[in-house]
Amino acid sequence: MKSLLARKARLLMSAMAIILGAAFVAGSLVFTDTLERTFDGIFAGTVGDVVVQPRQVDEFGGSTGATLTAEEVAALADLPGAARADGNVEAMGVFFVGENGNVVGGQGAPAMAFNYNEAPNQFGEPPITLTSGRAPTSEGEVAVDELTLEQSGYEVGDEITLVTAGDRPKISATVVGALTFGEGGMAGASISVFDTETMQSYFMDGKDEYSSAWVTAEDGVDNSELVEQAEPLTPEAYETLTGAELSDRNENALEEALGFITTFLLVFAGVALFVGSFLIVNTFGILVAQRGRELALLRAIGASRRQVTRSVLVEAFIIGLIGATLGLALGVLLAMGIRTLFATFGLDISGTALVFKPRTIIATYVVGIVVTMLAAWLPAHRAGTVPPVAAMRDTVETARSHPIRSAVEVMVLVAGLLAFLYGLFVAGSRELWWIGGGIAGLVLGTAFLAPFVGRPVISGLGWVYRRLFGSVGRMAEQNTVRSPGRTAATASALMIGMTLVALMGVIASSANASIDKQIDETFRADYVLSNAIGQPYSSQITAEATQVDGVRAVSPIRYVQSTVDGGELYSVAIDPRTFDEVEELDMAAGSADIGEDSVLLSTRHQTGREVGDTTTVTIGEQTRELEVAGFFEDPETFGTPDVILSVDTVDAMGGQGADNMAFVFVEDGADREAVSQDIEELISAQPLVTLKDQDAFADEQRGFINQLLYLIYALLGLAIVIAVLGIVNTLGLSVLERTREVGLLRAVGLSRRQLQGMIWLESIAIALLGALLGIALGVVSGIAIQRALAEDGITELAIPWAQLVLFVGLAGIVGILAAVVPAWRASRMDVLEAIATE
Repeated sequence: MKSLLARKARLLMSAMAIILGAAFVAGSLVFTDTLERTFDGIFAGTVGDVVVQPRQVDEFGGSTGATLTAEEVAALADLPGAARADGNVEAMGVFFVGENGNVVGGQGAPAMAFNYNEAPNQFGEPPITLTSGRAPTSEGEVAVDELTLEQSGYEVGDEITLVTAGDRPKISATVVGALTFGEGGMAGASISVFDTETMQSYFMDGKDEYSSAWVTAEDGVDNSELVEQAEPLTPEAYETLTGAELSDRNENALEEALGFITTFLLVFAGVALFVGSFLIVNTFGILVAQRGRELALLRAIGASRRQVTRSVLVEAFIIGLIGATLGLALGVLLAMGIRTLFATFGLDISGTALVFKPRTIIATYVVGIVVTMLAAWLPAHRAGTVPPVAAMRDTVETARSHPIRSAVEVMVLVAGLLAFLYGLFVAGSRELWWIGGGIAGLVLGTAFLAPFVGRPVISGLGWVYRRLFGSVGRMAEQNTVRSPGRTAATASALMIGMTLVALMGVIASSANASIDKQIDETFRADYVLSNAIGQPYSSQITAEATQVDGVRAVSPIRYVQSTVDGGELYSVAIDPRTFDEVEELDMAAGSADIGEDSVLLSTRHQTGREVGDTTTVTIGEQTRELEVAGFFEDPETFGTPDVILSVDTVDAMGGQGADNMAFVFVEDGADREAVSQDIEELISAQPLVTLKDQDAFADEQRGFINQLLYLIYALLGLAIVIAVLGIVNTLGLSVLERTREVGLLRAVGLSRRQLQGMIWLESIAIALLGALLGIALGVVSGIAIQRALAEDGITELAIPWAQLVLFVGLAGIVGILAAVVPAWRASRMDVLEAIATE
């Protein structure tokens, strides 16, 4: 303990790596647990005793779009075990336009509209709670959730505008109430509530029909019993579940999604901890070397190897304990930061208090202590090898790397290289698994063997230093190579982070280049109409765009929820009269000319079928036998659909009248600018619908990739910070180790400025070594992954050289900043005291 307190400043720097890594683990778990609590409250509080809803037709939760008549809801209310039955009218994509003219939300979280009724949820409580004002009672009135109303800048009593994906693209209404939904947290979703007749007018074509129904059980009637009573009355396209069953189903689906988010965040926490382990190994290694004489004296007075090793591990345990404790506290702030970061993507859970579960505390302490102990084991083992006779020497060397260890390090590098090459050139399947394993082996092997791999980089920098800075540059080079293992371990921490940064940069640039090439080759239209967040918009806008002067044709693309021969297939609707303008389908058999009674199938579904066969298609409550007009190869315009229908077929079968995009073609000789302005005026009341030319459309597609890239860069930032701390710590310990040397240099004429410059150059060399090795590994890895993904659409290789050069420049700046404190402390040493230091 005395030894630990004597070096508390240096060991605290090591603890920072554990603090930050443990904080990432704690913050990730707190965030995902809070997210789970938010959705659990939504799911549990927004279902009735028994729910009658459309059957799910795909793995994404899509339904048939069927409806319940008022008579069917009334029959449910007359069941012997029912106290009441309430019909619900639900609509997605109903966005609130704020006072600034922009849509509130619209970044991924849904915007939903419901009818107001007093049906209780499964706990006997109202799912909608009015916090101010009143419920809407007639057309032109709406109640809005509190957060959306606050973000919009409006208040109760103001007149507002909503935009929808339905036949009525714009709605004007007066806000008559503010509300909370479920337990208050809506994860960024916005809620609008109208009276029942108004919802039916807007979204049911004025019919007295409902999307779903809640059936409330009489006192003493079990919900399962009520389900049995309701099932004979349930339409074929519907299912009947208890509220608990539906809530559990939704929660199970959520757990899978949250599992991905948790894994995604913990991967970056693991990277941060792995980088931090290099800092711990280096710090303990330097401290053990500096305490060599002290450890030898302990051996000389009777301490066993095991006792010496144990003393170092005890120090590591205490550091891990302190680091995990402080990391747990910092994890709260980090969870808030992650919550804010994800809110920019539309996942806003600010309405739910942060959740702490026992697993968070246990995981944080286990990770913090175990990582520290493992990282300190090798220096601790070396400490135990110091012989007692070494107490009589002026300097003590701890045991060098064992030949077996060196052989294992080489084997890791070779195994990584072989797996990498096998995945790149030989493997017929699971190429990414082999390449990914190979990359891990290459990174680890390079980190282990960095003292050898990095020599050419240090030699090159030394050549530059000698010519630019003379004797100061020569001393900086010699100090850098004096302890190659120490330099390499410090640089390796930065190398790992830079490898991932460069790798993601290459993949993102290649994906963007592939998008640009695909759009350049396939984009035939003059403009494209689409929703900025990928959601559908009212097909009424497409129809109105066709009437604009100078427009030759508008060809819509519509994603359809349907079942085909009982299967859940990806279906797309097109207008066959204009689609040839967009793309000529590559037909393997038959003709692309489809009508209201025909359909096209992908060649993936050609086995056992022929042109002229019939297939059963269900959309909503309607089922039709459609003739197979042909089989197509995957188109280039809208992914890889299984089924292509005509928009006329979808309209005739009662499908939603909402398009996902529409390609606009201008007449030859028409004023493109005037046409563009007229369409812009047409969509001016629809903030989410945009008109784009080819360049703007490509920019929009690239935007999604860039947004993800920036998120990954932000999460990798913590590993970079830890690596910088490693440079600071190593330089500080190195200066302390060289105290007498520094005093002698100052005594023979080295100025404070020259001394600071020497330490700065050492730091820059370490930072550039890590950056250059990391970028080289990242670029090679990115190229390999791009090749493996070529068949999945990333066909073009693009290396962001300007970005990589910027990263190298930033690494040099990082080196300067990391050396500020060590250089300042070295220059402020008393010369005589430094010379007298043993």
